[in-house]
Amino acid sequence: MLNAAEEYRRQQVLNAPPEQLTLMLYNGCLKFIEEGTVAVEEKKYEEANTLLQKAQRIISEFRVTLNMDYEISHQLLPLYNYVYDRLVEGNMKSDTSKLNEAREIISELRDAWAEAMKKARIERAQAKKKV
Repeated sequence: MLNAAEEYRRQQVLNAPPEQLTLMLYNGCLKFIEEGTVAVEEKKYEEANTLLQKAQRIISEFRVTLNMDYEISHQLLPLYNYVYDRLVEGNMKSDTSKLNEAREIISELRDAWAEAMKKARIERAQAKKKV
């Protein structure tokens, strides 16, 4: 049985538009990278491995869902591949500098995505005013 917080999160995901889900995935990926980095620093390697594998699965999901009909996808794929490689290597070698590099890239992508969402909302609102 789900507790109230889990049910709330579940409903948020089920009712979120695709662009919001992407933002949620970016945030989740960052959370797992940050928690995994702390676990590495604390030498809790099993916990770090579990957390960093969750971040890797999110990156994998981003890679397989790219629509290659768009030029931006051809730019994102190598970036996602690079981040994935940094996560794997950082996890295997307990190298927080590689994990931090992955976190910085995902943070920039998340911020750019959030800004694009904001801009799209403004444009939609302006288009509605013209109608």
